[in-house]
Amino acid sequence: MRRGKMVAAGAAVLLLSGCATWSHSNVEPAAAAPSTAGRVVDPASIVVTKEDISDRPYTVLADIEATVNKTTIFHPDPTPELVNEKLREEAANLGADAVILVRYGTVGVSFMSWGSLDGKGRAVVFKK
Repeated sequence: MRRGKMVAAGAAVLLLSGCATWSHSNVEPAAAAPSTAGRVVDPASIVVTKEDISDRPYTVLADIEATVNKTTIFHPDPTPELVNEKLREEAANLGADAVILVRYGTVGVSFMSWGSLDGKGRAVVFKK
């Protein structure tokens, strides 16, 4: 009887953990970054590119990082598109117009995740 309860509890934990995913990010502000406090930016409007933007002048707000993880073996591997989504969210919180010079790591398994993908970029605001 006790073994049956342990098996049921283990199955419940596995089932519930299958619904979870997590990610984290890091923001390192640039020295003397301009204030964009109170500026509301829709994350969907933020440009994310691996290249520099040379046709429009901009000011660097911060270097940002994001990591996307999958918590179970049953979830698909994290993709650059998922990392871009997290970078957009972080850039929107800063009031940025774009994330440039984006770089991605490789998908790897860690103690806390069945797979994770890191991304880094530079949040910028265009000069008017």
